[in-house]
Amino acid sequence: MKLIKNATIAFAVFTFILTIVFFTWWAFKDKFVFNGEKFDQVKWIQLATSTKNECKRGDMAYDLQQNILAKGAQRQAVTALLGRPAFEDENSIEYDLGKCMHVYHGLLIFFDQNNRLISSRISSH
Repeated sequence: MKLIKNATIAFAVFTFILTIVFFTWWAFKDKFVFNGEKFDQVKWIQLATSTKNECKRGDMAYDLQQNILAKGAQRQAVTALLGRPAFEDENSIEYDLGKCMHVYHGLLIFFDQNNRLISSRISSH
């Protein structure tokens, strides 16, 4: 009986630690996965149609999101910087990042009714 009780406690502790590790990684995965290099506009545009690297633009996405895209920027300025988006609607645009970590990702950029940037996020498909 004591062995079962100890095994149950050990399993509960292991599960708790594993949960903390997973959610910590998940919270910071954009920084770890998409922060391989600084944003380079020429390279960004060239990689739009590249088939060499599966995660073609993913390495620049975090730097772009954190250091280049500023809240309040005009939609026209964002598209001038990043080129033609893969998807576009009234309030958002999306750029293909490629297949990173076995899943296709995109950089979603959201705009308000005055076409000013309000937020961006890396999404998976």
